[in-house]
Formats: sequence, structure tokens, C-alpha cells
Amino acid sequence: MGCATLDLVGAASLKLNTNTHFLRSPKPFLSFVGPIRSRNLNGPSLTFLTCHAHKSLPSVFLRAQSTAAAPEEERVVVLVIGGGGREHALCYALKRSPSCDAIFCAPGNPGISNSGDATCISDLDISDSSAVISFCRKWGVGLVVVGPEAPLVAGLVNDLLKAGIHAFGPSSEAAALEGSKNFMKSLCDKYGIPTAEYQTFTDPSAAKQYIQKQGVPIVVKADGLAAGKGVIVAMTLDEAFEAVDSMLVKGSFGSAGCRVIVEEYLEGEEASFFALVDGENAIPLESAQDHKRVGDGDTGPNTGGMGAYSPAPILTKELQDLVMKSIIYPTVKGMSAEGCKFVGVLYAGLMIEKKSGLPKLIEYNVRFGDPECQVLMVRLESDLAQVLLAACRGQLSEVSLNWSAGSAMVVVMASKGYPGPYEKGSVIRNLDEAENVAPSVKVFHAGTALDPDGNFIAAGGRVLGVTAKGRDLKEACDRAYQGVEEINWPGGFYRRDIGWRALPLPQKQFVTRLN
Repeated sequence: MGCATLDLVGAASLKLNTNTHFLRSPKPFLSFVGPIRSRNLNGPSLTFLTCHAHKSLPSVFLRAQSTAAAPEEERVVVLVIGGGGREHALCYALKRSPSCDAIFCAPGNPGISNSGDATCISDLDISDSSAVISFCRKWGVGLVVVGPEAPLVAGLVNDLLKAGIHAFGPSSEAAALEGSKNFMKSLCDKYGIPTAEYQTFTDPSAAKQYIQKQGVPIVVKADGLAAGKGVIVAMTLDEAFEAVDSMLVKGSFGSAGCRVIVEEYLEGEEASFFALVDGENAIPLESAQDHKRVGDGDTGPNTGGMGAYSPAPILTKELQDLVMKSIIYPTVKGMSAEGCKFVGVLYAGLMIEKKSGLPKLIEYNVRFGDPECQVLMVRLESDLAQVLLAACRGQLSEVSLNWSAGSAMVVVMASKGYPGPYEKGSVIRNLDEAENVAPSVKVFHAGTALDPDGNFIAAGGRVLGVTAKGRDLKEACDRAYQGVEEINWPGGFYRRDIGWRALPLPQKQFVTRLN
């Protein structure tokens, strides 16, 4: 294939072909200040990035532009905010977007850097909007994708939009759909969105009286953001009372738990439903199903998610249409009527009620779920950058999404002790071998770091998301668990039954590899 060379002042020469490349140089490292064009008459048309000395960036992700792209589409540089498994999956999908010239991730993680899915900016303070805006202007970022909920609730998108920078995600006002469960419940009441019966309390005695009257099982939720751990499914009165005291008396969740929602226990099957929203229009993503409980058979405490698969057979086409009609569209219209249009991902946690077979809204998240994002991004075949830009511009009515056939599954590997106290620093080996053990296996990093010897080590509760595609769910499951078995991590554990509700046969029992 034709190849062109660009000589850089004070730097090494850069060679690109039609594949993905990274720019690497001796210190001081290089950073780009804007695109320039070059044409090799014997090869593809290329987009290069002019460079100057910048001391904090080890590499820059670049993508060559092929002459096969006709008509020529808009080119974009993307910054992904966050550093977990969700953000790794977003970077992975953006890397495959033909219109994406460069991808940054702040702060990112070593797994993202090591895989070449993005250039990680570990020292960019994502809580400082002015620093993020300055970075975007300096580097020509045309789209910011905000992964975690905290920067959304803090108003990062508001500030980016004021600066004239496209940002995919809701404003701080619209992010209250996740930031305050009471806000979400009030919206459901006002606009007739089906959800569990509830009451909100700040007084522990009143909450306990209500619980006593309603009986158990019952659900106690912290009103604010609690990193996925602020929901207690209480099977006994003692558990319910303890949850109330933990939040309202002991302050275990800080300000997030200064108000609690006591909610009806719904029996049925949980499912995750995602829709892209541009303020007025919404389009559904493919279905996915999470596994919240830490233990096999859906036992033990809730977690941020121990695995997921897509599509979710329980969400039939008819049921998806009903969710859009009864839950998603009323939410989008309600938010617009309340003066805070929602732009971003609506992630509806649903319960398909056993007694009625109908969906009820459990909660909203205002960003891609984790680990559901991992299975969605490996299946997405559309240009993610262009899809998200269309949402930012209110143009989703013109978008249709393409997905790969078959299924995908992710198995989360977590530090022993999670979701309770866990140790950090245990060494993880054989990650490359895991990705090569079977076709279509991808290991997404959620909580890893590097030790002084360059080994990957555990640095969080949920650490890895071993993801695989297959012709059907059984094949995706087999491949994902083959990847898991290949990883040598004595300090980790995982559920052995991800996908059990949808698989026709009992799950194979896998044993964690200890040496």
C-alpha cells in the first residue's frame, strides 16, 4: 500500500498508511495543533497532524483517511472523559469510526494506552472545566464524550457547550434524572411513566414506620449518586431498618444518602434499555442485560455489574416498542416540558414484572452503562463519532444504527472482597493470551494500574471486562469464559453464570485459575 512521509520540525518523521497508527517520539513528546493534508498519487489521501513539543503526552492516536470515503465526511478529534471499562469500550468503538482522526481519554487507564485504543491524558483534571476546555481548544477537539455520571452532574457539559464545544451528555439539570432518584420518581408521577410505588424520607423514624406498614421485601435507595452501591434490597425488617440508619443516621453515603427513597419490591426479570436522545428525538440501542448481584444465581449484595450480554431475549421487539412508547418518549417530552432538554444516553433500568409481563422503570442512568456498554460497543458497526455528533446537533431523526449479527457477552473480573473492602496491587498476567485464546475476545480494563516492573495490577473493585462475540449467546459465552480462564490473577474472582437466564442449557462451571 502507498505510504507518505511527513517530516516534523524538531521531531521524528511520521509514516501513515490506511491503517490505524500512533505517533511516538523521544522526549519532549509531540502534540498536534491542527490537521494538514497530503496526497500520495500512488496511494490514499492522508490526514496528518502538525506537531510541536509538549512534555506530557506519550503518544497521539492518528487515523489515515482513505480516498474510498465518498462523499468526504466530516473529520473529528474526540476526547472521552473517564477511565473505566465503559470508557475503554467507547474508545475502542471510536477507534473503529472512519471519521475519527484522533482519540484522547482523560484520565484513561494503562489498559487503554497499552491496547492503542486512545491516547490517555492522566494529568488532565476532569473536574476542572476550564482545564478541559483549554485542552480541547489546544488540540482541536470537536467532540467530548462524557462517560461517568459525576462530571455530568457537576455541569461539565454545560461549560463545554458555553465554550462552543460539542459535548455528548446531558446538562447538570438534565443529569438530575440520575443524580436524584426523587427527581426521577417525581417526573414519573407527573408524566405517567410506570414505576414502583414509593415514598421519600429524610426522617428515619418516618421511613421505618412506612416500611413496617408496607412489609418486606422492600427496597431502600440513597437519593443521590453512590457509585452503584446505594440500593439495598431488604428481605427482612432488620435489613431495611439497618439500611435506613446507615443512610440517614450514620451518613454512610454522605450527602447522597441524606434523603432516601423507600420503594416497592418488584418481582421479575431485570433488563437494561438504552436510547440515544437529542433533546426531542430518541432512537433505541440494542438491548442488553446486566447481572447486579455479586454471586452466582443472583445472590449476595448489589454491585456495579458483574457481567452482561446483548441482545437480551426478554426484550422482544414488541416489548422494546412498548418501552419506547410508555417510558422513553414520555421522559424525553417531560424533560423538554420542564425546561431541561435531555441530550445523551438514557439508560433505563427496567423490571419486566412477573405478574403482568409489562416493563416498569427502576432507575435512570444518564450515560452508557458499565458493563453493558462493553457488549454494545463490540456489536456496533455504525460510525460512533458521527452518531454522537448527530445527537449533539438534534439530528437523530436522520440516523439509523447498524449492529453485528449474533451476540456478545462480558464477564467482569473483580478484586476479592468486592463490593466490600478489597486489596489493591495484586499482579494480573496473561492478558494478551486471553485476547488470543478465541476469536473476537477483547479485554476491557476498568481498574488496572502498572507496577514498577510494568506488570498490570489491580487498582479497583471491578478490574477487567472480558468480552467476546459469537454467532449466538452460547458461543459468545464460551469464548468469554475461555478468555477469563486464560487470565492468571489469584487476587480476582468472577461469576460463573453470566447469561444464565437466556442460555438454554445449564452453565458450565469454571474455576478461577490460581497459578
